[in-house]
Amino acid sequence: MLRDITIGQYYQTDSVIHRLDPRVKLAGTLLFIVSLFFFQNIGGYLAAALFLALVIRLSKVPFRYIVRGMRAILFVLLITVTFNLFLTPGRTLVELFGGHVRITYEGLKMAFFIALRLAFLIVGSSIMTLTTTPNHLTDGLERALRPLKVFKAPVHEVAMMMSIALRFIPLLLEETDKIMKAQMARGADFESGNLIQRAKAMVPILVPLFICAFRRAADLAMAMEARCYRGGEGRTKMKPLVYGRADYLAYFLLAVYTVGSIFIGRL
Repeated sequence: MLRDITIGQYYQTDSVIHRLDPRVKLAGTLLFIVSLFFFQNIGGYLAAALFLALVIRLSKVPFRYIVRGMRAILFVLLITVTFNLFLTPGRTLVELFGGHVRITYEGLKMAFFIALRLAFLIVGSSIMTLTTTPNHLTDGLERALRPLKVFKAPVHEVAMMMSIALRFIPLLLEETDKIMKAQMARGADFESGNLIQRAKAMVPILVPLFICAFRRAADLAMAMEARCYRGGEGRTKMKPLVYGRADYLAYFLLAVYTVGSIFIGRL
């Protein structure tokens, strides 16, 4: 399951989406996520699904590879859907256990829309990281947050930390998978027992994982110091970000999608 998480990973290929400016992809991801919370009917989600399918097609990232990331959040998705299904008041559809538990029409509708919203949110966020290298993501975040420099905010440092955090997600997941296999080879059991016993069984994983994380952080800090990294003040870019014709076209299509999907989703 750990290998199924795709957020933070980069898929190497040549596509229209890969060549877009990272600021366009950041803005597109943000607008896509925001638009999901304005939909009140199935029409808006159909528009979002068509837009997402078009982006996936243009990105040339295999659909199975993207959907594989949904397995990691399946448990959270089921819990969210269950709570909305049974705890939302409204018109009763089904009564269980002598009427103590009810499934309402409003609860069924809410659970369905919440499941779609979470699925689209994860897939949309995965596309951004799958088509953007960590360096480009850092540059895009820094340029997008540049207006905050007026308030003396450490924009470069914040962008660097966010990109490093995203980059470390697949690395730490891979390290966790190696540690689990090593412990299982030594006779560790992570499946049997009650909840408390399973929590205790995670200690042999968490301790070496924290040690590995601190070791990687120390190595990264030493590498940055060896390259005379002193923050963003006075730094120049080898490849500065410049908008092209495709980027302006992408902004226009994003604006059309955002306005159109919200209008359709609120009819």
